Amino acid sequence: MEASTLSRIGLAGLAVMGQNLALNIAEKGFPISVYNRTTSKVDETLDRAHREGHLPLSGHYTPRDFVLSIQRPRSIVILVKAGSPVDQTIAALSEHMEAGDCIIDGGNEWYENTERRIVEASGKGILYLGMGVSGGEEGARHGPSLMPGGSYQAYQNIEDIVKKVAAQVDDGPCVTYIGEGGSGNFVKMVHNGIEYGDMQLISEAYDVLKNVGGLSNSELSDIFGEWNRGELESFLIEITADIFKVKDEHGDGELVDKILDKTGMKGTGKWTVQQAAELSVAAPTIAASLDCRYLSGLKEEREAAAGVLSEAGLKDEVGFARSGVDKKRLIDDVRQALYASKICSYAQGMNLLRAKSVEKGWNLNFGELARIWKGGCIIRAVFLDRIKKAYQRNPNLASLIVDPEFAREMVQRQAAWRRVVGLAISAGISTPGMCASLAYFDTYRRARLPANLVQAQRDLFGAHTYERIDRPGSFHTEWTKLARKSDAGFATLN
Repeated sequence: MEASTLSRIGLAGLAVMGQNLALNIAEKGFPISVYNRTTSKVDETLDRAHREGHLPLSGHYTPRDFVLSIQRPRSIVILVKAGSPVDQTIAALSEHMEAGDCIIDGGNEWYENTERRIVEASGKGILYLGMGVSGGEEGARHGPSLMPGGSYQAYQNIEDIVKKVAAQVDDGPCVTYIGEGGSGNFVKMVHNGIEYGDMQLISEAYDVLKNVGGLSNSELSDIFGEWNRGELESFLIEITADIFKVKDEHGDGELVDKILDKTGMKGTGKWTVQQAAELSVAAPTIAASLDCRYLSGLKEEREAAAGVLSEAGLKDEVGFARSGVDKKRLIDDVRQALYASKICSYAQGMNLLRAKSVEKGWNLNFGELARIWKGGCIIRAVFLDRIKKAYQRNPNLASLIVDPEFAREMVQRQAAWRRVVGLAISAGISTPGMCASLAYFDTYRRARLPANLVQAQRDLFGAHTYERIDRPGSFHTEWTKLARKSDAGFATLN
């Protein structure tokens, strides 16, 4: 094949995300070759390329023809299901690749798998990137947030492409070289964990407004629409406003009320919480959101529990809480509680990224991560620009909570936050995300915690020792012996 007819890049794996990303690349003027093991997907993509503007996209039906249709050094994006399908695809393609060629895995892969594949590929002289892709189908087609990590040379080979393909915001394309190893996949994983927290907090705001405030779906749509024009402006708030508008085609009312209250998941939230535990990083808001997804899956158990506890005398307090509620004040309080809780959730995610960056030597740029999340991705939000600026002011910021601007906002909103959580508790409405965020804030802001008692208990039953506040060193006390001696002393005195 003549050099003039070779494609600039290739993409293997033509499910919806793969098709859309391939069409995005072609639309930006980069000739692209595509391949899928199921040949009908290749035909489908070719048809779309023709219908969507005669885009420079060529389809191939064997791994060899596909690889040889790409100009050297070859760059091939893989978008297949994480795990063994990635290894199988790499094996099929690498057989026809050469030293200096590059593989880019764009799936939600476990970062250690990426690090293993980097080593395996390097044995053949092949460069490797693990690239997080956020934004769903729409983002892939029109501009995602991209998080590539691994070989810097591989990134340089595709930099001109990804900078045009990514979402564009006021301060540049939503892509940057993340760092070495599996950093790109890890950053995308934490992004998804923050997304879990965001969605949970929004659902809690909805629950309180609907059940305590008595708001209709029409009112909720208006409120979320208004919030999307202020400090909470974000993709998730925007789509929430839209969801409340959709009517049920098969009956009366809105569709949202007919959806079964069981939430699915694909695993990245679970990985985030596991990594937080491994690194001893508190991430209670993200963990609470994961727990809620687990509990939502127990639909039959929850229905049975509601019946048993009602028979045992548990009363529904929602109606009592609703009486006398000032709707206008409640709406504003919930807005402030949601905003403050979100700050805590993002702070937890950023702290997890920092801990992993230190452990792995990735040297992550947190301000730059916030910048590339401003567009294209699911958690895109206006206040990410302020997170970017916070890390620009202080790259070593211990937590977003202690950035002067965010600290001031947290203090201003804490009264409303406490009112919402207190009202929800009194009404028997669970707000685990908001409660976890508030507890995180209250724990982090206290100079002294009751952990001294816990450490004393540990020393008593396990001789784990303790430190003192008034002198250096580690100490152990025979607590039980001294306590009994004290008891004997009291008895003598009495």
